Amino acid sequence: MRRFLDYRFAALLSFIVSVWLWGVALPAFAVSPAEGIDSDLNLNLETKDFSGQVLLDRRFTKLELGGANFENADLRGTVFNSTDLTGANLRGINFENGMAYHAILREADLSDAILVNTFLLQSRFDNANVTNADFKDAVLDLQEKLKLCKTASGQNPVTGRETRKTLGCS
Repeated sequence: MRRFLDYRFAALLSFIVSVWLWGVALPAFAVSPAEGIDSDLNLNLETKDFSGQVLLDRRFTKLELGGANFENADLRGTVFNSTDLTGANLRGINFENGMAYHAILREADLSDAILVNTFLLQSRFDNANVTNADFKDAVLDLQEKLKLCKTASGQNPVTGRETRKTLGCS
């Protein structure tokens, strides 16, 4: 009898866990569009001017934003997923706790940017300007980190941290 109760308990626990997993995970898939930008944003993608805007926890997915102006924008928690930001002006942005996964940031201006606790894996930073940027606890590919260390310099005007130290340059 005890063995039978153990099986029933295991089956019940398995059912509860699967309901919990399906009940929590499925709505997350429906929240974000596959491509584009959050549907609740009223942004003009043609001008690509997001300067000074507060764009907290937004999603930019598979967009061509080369040359876009995000200067001094508040991008905390924002995600750039497979987005082209070649030559973008990201000067002075607060991108804390954000994510740029598989993003192209070639020749982007990240000077004075705050990139604390940012996830930057598989993103490319060829010839990006990171003067005075703060990368404290940011996660990026070793190859990209080494590229950035070649030109990294300065101290972030907001956090006071040195760029080379936050990147872990030797």
